[in-house]
Amino acid sequence: MEWFRGKKVCVTGGSSGIGQAAAMMLAKAGAEVALVARGAERLEAVQRAMLEVQPEGRFPIFALDVSDRAQVQAVAPTILAALGGLDVLINNAGVTHPGFIQDIEDAVFDQMMAINYMGTVHMTRAMLPHFIGQKAGHICNVSSMLGFMGIYGYTAYAASKFAITGFSECLRQEMLPHQVRVSLVFPPDTDTPQLAAENQIKPAETKAIAGNVKVLSPEAVAQEMLQGIRRGRFWILPGFGSKFTHFMMRHFPTTVRWFIDGDLMRYRRRAASVPDAGRQG
Repeated sequence: MEWFRGKKVCVTGGSSGIGQAAAMMLAKAGAEVALVARGAERLEAVQRAMLEVQPEGRFPIFALDVSDRAQVQAVAPTILAALGGLDVLINNAGVTHPGFIQDIEDAVFDQMMAINYMGTVHMTRAMLPHFIGQKAGHICNVSSMLGFMGIYGYTAYAASKFAITGFSECLRQEMLPHQVRVSLVFPPDTDTPQLAAENQIKPAETKAIAGNVKVLSPEAVAQEMLQGIRRGRFWILPGFGSKFTHFMMRHFPTTVRWFIDGDLMRYRRRAASVPDAGRQG
């Protein structure tokens, strides 16, 4: 992580999960890190932990809703001033809400796009003049394995993550003339508070399909993400499972769909034989 020493980094969604893990690693590496999230108290807790490992570090925090374009545009100059510039932007803020498409409220679809996708767009566009002006920098957008494949229960979430994938693909090429690098991260299920909350409402069909997937720690995902940024990689696939799944989806998509459809149908047959089997697990 020596590459990050002295680098100025902004991490959204930095108060928990992958964002918090990345922030702690960056602090240990000697980076200056601005943390962005909606909850001020959790941001302050992470800031204190970072100062414990790097007492002389510069770790400004910003309670900010990235889905609010006007708020992002207003706060972006303050972030740049607090850090004295910016070398790396990590767009990690995101939420999820699984459910059967007809059970999910319209507001959930709006929220997924507003935070996951438009939050990434707002932060990127707010910082682009700085990156283009200095003809250097790195933008890292966090998608999901559900940003290159879809499964039962994730119509709202996967759509927002596919949007990040498409946005980043185009952004990568548009930034080539400006020497600004772009990375796109596809984490698998990760042991975060968000996953714990998600599991409380996840449809039983989704659990039947994804229940055997290995869950990675936030630290493992953050480690591979930061290594990928350092190496200038565009697509970053943390863990063997995500790499294997991407390989299979790229070369044998019909086979992957056959397997996951089989998981779904086996569950439905079992559920049909159990009285009062519901959709929620």
